[in-house]
Amino acid sequence: MDRRSFLKGSMGASLLSGIPAEIFAQTPVSPSASNWDSGELVHLLPTVNDREILIKASFLVPQDAQPVLRVGSNRVEGQLNDSTGRFWQFHARDLEPGRDYELSLRGARNSLLCEPWNLRTFPAFNASPERLRALFFTCAGGRESTNRISHATRNRLLNRGLSFQPDIALANGDHVYWDLHSPRTSGGTNGAARRDRTAGTFDESALIFGNDNETVLKLAAGTQITPIYGTDFRSTPVFFLQDDHDYFDNDEATDEAVTFPPTWFMIQLARATQRMYYPEFLADNFRPLNLPWSSLEDRNPGLSESYGTVRFGQLAEIALYDVRRTMTLRGPTAVFINPEIEKWLMNRAAATDVNHFVHVPSNPPGWSAGKWGEWYPDILNDNGELTTSIQKPYWQQGWLSQHDRLMNSLSSREDRIPLVISGDLHAIALGQIERSGSLDFTRNPINAVLCGPIGTGPGGWPSAFRGVGPSVPNHLDLRQQILPLEQHGFTLVDFLPDRILLQFFSYLEEDPIESIDTLEPFYVTELAH
Repeated sequence: MDRRSFLKGSMGASLLSGIPAEIFAQTPVSPSASNWDSGELVHLLPTVNDREILIKASFLVPQDAQPVLRVGSNRVEGQLNDSTGRFWQFHARDLEPGRDYELSLRGARNSLLCEPWNLRTFPAFNASPERLRALFFTCAGGRESTNRISHATRNRLLNRGLSFQPDIALANGDHVYWDLHSPRTSGGTNGAARRDRTAGTFDESALIFGNDNETVLKLAAGTQITPIYGTDFRSTPVFFLQDDHDYFDNDEATDEAVTFPPTWFMIQLARATQRMYYPEFLADNFRPLNLPWSSLEDRNPGLSESYGTVRFGQLAEIALYDVRRTMTLRGPTAVFINPEIEKWLMNRAAATDVNHFVHVPSNPPGWSAGKWGEWYPDILNDNGELTTSIQKPYWQQGWLSQHDRLMNSLSSREDRIPLVISGDLHAIALGQIERSGSLDFTRNPINAVLCGPIGTGPGGWPSAFRGVGPSVPNHLDLRQQILPLEQHGFTLVDFLPDRILLQFFSYLEEDPIESIDTLEPFYVTELAH
C-alpha cells in the first residue's frame, strides 16, 4: 500500500520453599544483552495465536519500498500504518500451531532491515501443553519530563521480566499519558503550554492522519512507547489492553466535566495509537467475531481492538477486556462492557474445554481508590477514609451489578481456580474475594491480583494523587495476602495443569538501577484447590 492509498482509507509470607523446582530451572537471559542487530528498526511488537502472527513496527526512516516479512518460507507484504512510510504492520496467516518460525524483515532489493529472529506460534486450541508463563504489568506510559521514572529504568524492569523467559507478556493499560479534558490532569492553560513545547496540541475538528494531528500523536504517544519497548519483545508475544489514559484522558466526573464514555476524537486517538504502535487482538475460535470494535472494515479480518484472548491449548484461556470504550451512564442498567461482551465472558466461564479461565479487565476488581470510574461506589471522606455514606457523583449502580455477575460466574465454577489479574491502581497486591454484596464466595474465593506498575512518578501513586492508597471497598470481604504496595514491579504467573504459581517483583526508585538486573520475587505463592 502506498501513502496516498493509506490516507484515502484511514479515517506477605513467602512460600518459596514449597514451589516446584522446575519453576526456577531456567537461567535468566536478557534480550537487550544479546547484541541483536535492530538495523533500521525503532520498535517491533508482535502477537500470535495458534495460526497467525501480527507485528507492528516502525523504522528510523520512511520505507519507500514496501517491506516484506519472511516467516519461514512464507512471504508477508507490509501494510502501511501512517502517512510517512515509517510505520508498518505484517500479518501472517495459515501458520502451523506450536512451531518456531525464523522471521526476517527485508526492504528494497531484498536487503535485510534487521537481524533475523525467532517467534513461536501458540499450541493448537485442543493441545495439552504443560505450562504457560505470563509476564503481567501495567501503567508503563508517561513522559520523563513529568517526573516519571526514566525510560531506561522502565526498559530495564521489563527486560528483567523477559529474562525469566515468559511465553507471553500482558501490558494492562495506561501506555500513554496525555490527558485532554480532565480539569485535574490536563493542566489547563499551563498544561497546554507545556504540551506545545514538547509535541504540540491536537485539533479535535481534524482527522488524525495526514496533518499536524499525526505529528502531535507521534510525539505525544510514540515517545512513551518506543523507548520503553524498542525491539526487546521481538520473540515474546505481547497483548496491549487500553485503559482511560490511552483514550487521552483521566476517568473523572464532576459538574465541570465528565470525561467518559470517550468522545469520537478520543476513540480515534486510541485507535490510531494502536494502529501504529502495538498489535490488536487476533481471532480466537471461541470469541465471537462481531463483538463491538471487532472485525471493522479498516482493520484486517478477525482483529479485535478492545477484547482479546490468550488461548494456550487446553491449558489456559485469558480473557482481556477494556471497560472504557462501551461504558454507559444509565443508572441501574449501566454497564462497563457491552452485553454481548458480557455474554462472551459468561459463556467462556461456563465452558469445560480449558483448565484455567482468567479475567484480565482494565478496571480492577478487589480494591478502590475512591475514583469515579471504578466498579465500586466508595468515595474519600474528609477523614481520608473510603465510605459509601456519601454519594459518589455520576457513579452508576449498574456497573456494580455487572461486576457481581462477572465475579459470580468465576466463583461458581468450583472445579477451577478463580483468578482476576488487573492493573490501573499503580500498586502490587494479592487477595481473595470471599463476599461481594450478598454473594457468598467462601466455597471458592476469587483470587484478585494487582500486577504492578512500570512507570509511575512520585505524584502518580494513589496515596499522593487521590489521598488514599488502594483499599478494600465496603462491598467486598477481601482477605489480603499482599497489602497494596505502591512500588514499581511486575508479576510472573505460571499456569500448570493443576495449579497456578504467582511471583511478585518490586523495585524502589531509590534503589540502584543496577539492582534491577538481579531482582528476585519478594513473594511467591501457589493457587490450587
